[in-house]
This record gives sequence, C-alpha cells and structure tokens, in this order.
Amino acid sequence: MPKEVVIISGKGGTGKTSVVAAFASLAVNKVMTDCDVDAADLHLILQPKVLHREKFTGGKKARIQANLCTACGTCEDLCRFDAVRMDGPANEGVGKTYIIDPISCEGCGVCVRYCPTEAILFEESLDGEWFISDTRVGPMVHAKLGIAQGNSGKLVSIVRDKAKEMAKEEGHDLIISDGSPGIGCPVIASLAGADLALAVTEPTLSGLHDCQRVAELARHFGIPVAVVINKYDLNEDVARDIERWAKDFGAEVLGRIPYDPVVTKAQLAGKSVIEYGDGEVAKELISVWGRVRDALR
Repeated sequence: MPKEVVIISGKGGTGKTSVVAAFASLAVNKVMTDCDVDAADLHLILQPKVLHREKFTGGKKARIQANLCTACGTCEDLCRFDAVRMDGPANEGVGKTYIIDPISCEGCGVCVRYCPTEAILFEESLDGEWFISDTRVGPMVHAKLGIAQGNSGKLVSIVRDKAKEMAKEEGHDLIISDGSPGIGCPVIASLAGADLALAVTEPTLSGLHDCQRVAELARHFGIPVAVVINKYDLNEDVARDIERWAKDFGAEVLGRIPYDPVVTKAQLAGKSVIEYGDGEVAKELISVWGRVRDALR
C-alpha cells in the first residue's frame, strides 16, 4: 500500500499549499491530491490538465411542484431554515404557491415527508465536481465544491479514495495530500487513515493555538504528527514557544522555513519554490522533505 502524508494547518494562509507544491517537485513516483475542496488552490501552481471529470452529488434538495401545491403552508411552518416562502406561480386552485430557496434548503426532507398533497420532490443536488489530472510533476486528484454547497467531507473522501485507487493501479508508492485547514469535517476526512500529518504553522499566538488544535485532532485518530514552522524568523520568541510545545506534545519539528518574498514571486510565476530558485527557502524545504521521507519509512 502507498504511504500518505497529509499537510495540514490549524488555519488558512500558513503556507501549507506552498509546502505541498515544493514536495510535489521533489518526490518521485507519487500522486498529489488537493483536499481543500472549499477553496482549492494547488492547481494554481501545478496547472493540471484535466483527463477525467465527474459530477459530485453530495445530498438532496427539496423542490415544490407548483401545479400540485395547495398553498396550505405546512412546509413553511415546518422548515427550520427559513427556506420556504410564498412566492411561486399560480395554479388552477390558488393565486400563489410556495417555493423553496435551494441555497437555504439543508436537505432535511421534513417538508417532503409532511406535505399533504405530495407536491414536493426530493432531488439529488449537484454540489461540485472532482477531477483526475496530469501535471508537470505527476498525476493529481482534485475537486471543486460548488458555491454555498455542503458535504465537503464526503467530497474529500472521494478525492482520497480515487488517489489511492490510482496509486495502487499504477504502482505509485506515495500520496501527498494538501489537507483542508482548521479542525472541521473536511479536515477529519483529509486525515483519516494517513501515515503522517505534517502541520504547517507560523510564529504567532494564533498560529500556535491553531496548530495545537489540529495536532490534537490528528492524535485523536492515531496519526503521527510532525511540525514545520513557516516564516519562523518573523517572531523567533513564538517560534521557540512552538518548538517547546511540540517537544512536550511529542511532535518533531522537521523544519524552520525563513520568510522570503521569493515564495510570492514563485506563486505569481506559477511555480513551486523548488522550481523557481535555489535560495534558503528552497534549501530548507529540500531538507524538510528528506526528513518527511525518513519519517514515512
């Protein structure tokens, strides 16, 4: 079975995707995934060419058939999400019918169950798409969640399952996953069953706090945790606090990446830091990748 490292962060904007892109440039015989389906951005650097795409239906939405609606108001009374309003077209029996706002509808199905005339349909909701692509550094599985759509955890699970299938079928021995930020459902779906969680943090008090939360989450699921401190030299006192916490927690600090505008320049050029140049950031990321590879053995 291929090994999987998931790069995570307790909050967005810590540099997680830049680290993933660097690893993707260094690793061999791997599959990449972007599990941050709510705000995917790994494709901006790796520029994938889509080879296969499929629609994602993560749940259901209610829809009222105007010709069957008697405007009794049962659906509006029962809806706890304020998704129902009397603003639909007339029919032979009433001058105005009810409609359901698909954005506000949570797909609970209560209105469908209790409509006295069975006027409400419960239809699968198109929530996004997932893709299998080729990039200049290897295959990639990624996805795009629709605006205001839910079930991101389910979509993350599909992305990871497809990556594992591809790795097994094509003989790849490594999966590098760009995990979702935070500690919610998509993060849990990103982490479950991984061999290593690499938490990217930054030297701020909120960065330390959020790193602690996501590390506790990974430990809850029995996943080994390591830490990388990005832009460590912006506040070396807090960076040392992170190192002390990590030691007490039992998480090895695998690297300390300095701040350098070259990271932004590389992003604007659509390249990883490794591809863009051989400065201090690139050298440190090469060292970090070597330590990650050793930790996976």
